[in-house]
Amino acid sequence: MKFSLCMIVKNEAAVLRDCLNSLRDIMDEIIIVDTGSTDETKSIAYEYTTQVYDFEWKDDFAEARNFAFSKASGDYIYSADADEVIDEENRTKFKALKKVLLPEVEIVQMIYVTEQINHPTENYARDMRPKLFKRIRSFTWIEPIHETINTAPVVYDSDIEIRHRPQGNHSIRDFAVFEKVIEQKGVLSDRLLGMYLRELYKAGTEDVLVKAKSFLELQLDIYRNKQDAVRSRQIIAVLIKIYRIIDSPVQMLKIALYDEATIPSAEICMELGYYFMKKEEYEEATNWFARAAHECESDIDVASSGTSAYMALALSLRKLAKTPKLKALPQNEYEIECARLHEKAAEYEQMARNWKPQEPIVAG
Repeated sequence: MKFSLCMIVKNEAAVLRDCLNSLRDIMDEIIIVDTGSTDETKSIAYEYTTQVYDFEWKDDFAEARNFAFSKASGDYIYSADADEVIDEENRTKFKALKKVLLPEVEIVQMIYVTEQINHPTENYARDMRPKLFKRIRSFTWIEPIHETINTAPVVYDSDIEIRHRPQGNHSIRDFAVFEKVIEQKGVLSDRLLGMYLRELYKAGTEDVLVKAKSFLELQLDIYRNKQDAVRSRQIIAVLIKIYRIIDSPVQMLKIALYDEATIPSAEICMELGYYFMKKEEYEEATNWFARAAHECESDIDVASSGTSAYMALALSLRKLAKTPKLKALPQNEYEIECARLHEKAAEYEQMARNWKPQEPIVAG
């Protein structure tokens, strides 16, 4: 089998060599599409291939990747980002796969290992992703009667691991693309909406969040009418965060009482906790953070029922130890209670350091 590597890049000089060095002797063809680099990316690319193309960036990753794929001539196309690298053990597995890959396999999935777990688009350090694609797909008829075309791809889950080493927060770039799609089409696919909500909740700046407010309010009406409780609850969590930022408690209360929020997500509890923290109502804040940590499940950000909740609990307990109500206690009682709160806070800080998300099941 012949493998074509297809990449889209922009200002990746710091990581591109590592990526290409780990792939150059596995790939039969290297195609690199540059979308406007101003560093040494293109000159580095030319060290590995003559197939380096310029592509005018139009805020559309799919269009750029389709252009790169159109240049491939191999039996299979491997799609990589410049901040990925494959170590020697997994390079050996990749080479072995190349020798035994059956032609009926149309997609090969690999284990994506993200080193930065607080990455705004990732919830897990390890998950399975499609990485190798058959360039030309053939269709066959199935069923002995009332025959039909088999449209389901043949997918193979390999145990090859790809190291993803994020070089910074790309959310500013991503939000520009999301906002352009919303402006042009007025909607996002359900898949893109889920990713938009995750990036908003985990990495959205105040300006980005406020800009998303009207669109999300409209989407909440749409998904409530669809009776999609999970997606509605996700939208509610982000909206509560926005209303907290703009200090609109009436709007917070209104959507927090929607049917979909009667069993609140960890994110909803966290946002209510942050609101009461801002109002210096530390006892109430502690109650909401405790619910996020011990009673609720995450809908958007897995850390909202783990590390984030434990750290918020620790902070609220330390703030609680300094409140006038506590200081009004007799001195000996105050010292005992204060020591208890700080000890409990230290326990939660340790729990935050030790917490790891339960990883999805992957092959291998």
